[in-house]
Amino acid sequence: MNDFKLPNIEEEKSVLKTIRIRYGLLNKIEELSESSNISVNRLLNECIEYALKNLQIDDIKSNKIDKETHK
Repeated sequence: MNDFKLPNIEEEKSVLKTIRIRYGLLNKIEELSESSNISVNRLLNECIEYALKNLQIDDIKSNKIDKETHK
């Protein structure tokens, strides 16, 4: 798996989207944001991009199948 690094970001279009995030997870993100002087927005975007780049599609498919068979 690749290391998580925050690259220099060029200006990019963005969209406002409301999401739900677990309270404990948000606390960790806000602490990291404050200690590293990186905005919560940038940190979340980089985390999502990193996760998507390192996503194993087979893991998602097998997780979906597991959930469907246990209904």
